[in-house]
Amino acid sequence: QVQLVESGGGLVQAGGSLRLSCAASGRAFRSYAMGWFRQAPGKEREFVAAISWKGGNTYYADSVKGRFTISRDNAKNTVYLQMNSLKPEDTAVYYCAADRNGLGGYLRTRYDYWGQGTQVTVSS
Repeated sequence: QVQLVESGGGLVQAGGSLRLSCAASGRAFRSYAMGWFRQAPGKEREFVAAISWKGGNTYYADSVKGRFTISRDNAKNTVYLQMNSLKPEDTAVYYCAADRNGLGGYLRTRYDYWGQGTQVTVSS
């Protein structure tokens, strides 16, 4: 079992930056692919970014490509999401997720463990 705890959300003006963190319990973390998803009010949860277990491969939704960067530090059991040039449409609850099979990617159903989410609000 893996527990995921997100932090770093908050209120920021359009054009600003935030860095989300997701701390994971357990040594198995380093073998898991990790992902970030988000859910805005009244919308389905959508893929944002993913990273392979070694960190060599990253994937992004088109809407965030070039603005967001996913990374991980396996020594710290932590995955990050650096968000730059934020827009009001980035406002959502952001969730990190872990795939114990190491596949990751954009499919929500591949992920076995989820955090509780952290709110990101971008004002115009």
